[in-house]
Amino acid sequence: MHGRLTKGICLLTILVMSLPVLPETVDYSKREEVKSFARELAESDGFTADGLLTVFRQAKYKQSIIDAISRPAERVLTWSEYQDIFLTRNRIRAGRKFMMENKGALTAAYDKYGVPPVVVTAIIGVETMYGNNKGSYRVLDALMTLAFDYPPRSAFFRKELREFILLVREENQLVTELQGSYAGAMGYGQFIPSSYRYYAIDFDGDGVRDIWNNPTDAIGSVANYFSEHGWRKGETVAVNALLENEKGSSVDSKFNVSLKVSSTVAAMRELGVKPLIEIDEALEVSPMKLAGKNGEEYWLGMHNFYVITRYNHSRLYAMAVFQLSEALRASDKVVSYR
Repeated sequence: MHGRLTKGICLLTILVMSLPVLPETVDYSKREEVKSFARELAESDGFTADGLLTVFRQAKYKQSIIDAISRPAERVLTWSEYQDIFLTRNRIRAGRKFMMENKGALTAAYDKYGVPPVVVTAIIGVETMYGNNKGSYRVLDALMTLAFDYPPRSAFFRKELREFILLVREENQLVTELQGSYAGAMGYGQFIPSSYRYYAIDFDGDGVRDIWNNPTDAIGSVANYFSEHGWRKGETVAVNALLENEKGSSVDSKFNVSLKVSSTVAAMRELGVKPLIEIDEALEVSPMKLAGKNGEEYWLGMHNFYVITRYNHSRLYAMAVFQLSEALRASDKVVSYR
């Protein structure tokens, strides 16, 4: 094992040293906290500190990354505004095309993991417009900037930076060439490094798990992610509801409490919240109130809605995925599994 680690370390160092050092305003390799981080990884993961500092020297600080992570759409937009980004005719049309082109992989993923093709497609559609916008930041720049120059989440991103360095070694990639989002998410489904390492799969059997460029692997990986996070085949995601009585503190306090289920259909019905379709009264739900186009919208999110939020911890995100999947289902003549 140690021999394999040494070989990987040498390869990583050689690949980086073969590139010219680009002009930088920040030399991360000279910062004491970066040196300490390199020593920690050298001790825990079999790298050499000098080899890692050679890698970190290539990283560039990006103020645009700090700006972007400080104002994510999920925090600053209402549902009325947020849906305009993702629930568009163009995205639905492109989703239908993606489903037709990848019918075999989507069907295989459904058969193996029970995640509907429309949900897998919606995730990829929301994340990268079906692979057309995978991100333009170097992952190394994103993770170094956030790990060492964004104190609110530096601990999280240092963990992801470690996962990224391990991923590069495992997948035999060039550390300075991989691109992704401002948060270091990669590929069709925008997996952060830890998700890539733990949930990405080789779904086409070619011996490589490539969600950067291979839609089949990306489809299988998204389905596997949902399966690992508890997706329940055939269960409803969310239902629209009507508030029948006057607003009051007793019912208002039940909405937007938690992404996890926090009440039941029966309990919400007693408070005057009526599902617009027939549904099991014993089902556990997460009641939601969203600012929609025509005023307040009331929803009951089920367990599978919560699973979608494991991909992005936002009810607006999960609602966009759900409604895009429903739009794809309504217009789909290719794959119609629930």
